[in-house]
Amino acid sequence: MWVPPEDKDPVVLHHPTRRCIGYFGAVRLRDGKLLCWREEDRFDGETFYAFLKHLRVRSSRARRHVALIIDNARYHHAKLHKDWREEHAAELSLEFLPPYSPELNPIERVWKLTRRKCLHNRYFPSLQLIIETVEQQFAQWATGNSTLRRLCAII
Repeated sequence: MWVPPEDKDPVVLHHPTRRCIGYFGAVRLRDGKLLCWREEDRFDGETFYAFLKHLRVRSSRARRHVALIIDNARYHHAKLHKDWREEHAAELSLEFLPPYSPELNPIERVWKLTRRKCLHNRYFPSLQLIIETVEQQFAQWATGNSTLRRLCAII
């Protein structure tokens, strides 16, 4: 039986300079219009709060209630924006999915399609090129389309 030496450093699973990028997103089911918010640092209550405020401003022109279907990530329940959500409950509500059911979240289908169309089997020499490629696709979907409407339909 082999025993690792005690004086060795722990295994590093990725390069320490590895960077990542993420997006908050919402699809308007009536026309398939995609709204995205890029987040480069972290996903937490503060960044989600910024996205909620942005979503509310962008959707307020339609004067319709917005129901956001989301999972149970801790930042979705943050106390930081609880009062704000209650204040704007007539305009915007959060509909939480059951725990451990990401397959029910419509936006996950959009992320999967984005990876398939933009990222699979392609080499990107820089993170900036990935951002540009993905955001070109998001720009096409920002005007609304039947693909996202059907993809996210809950029927």
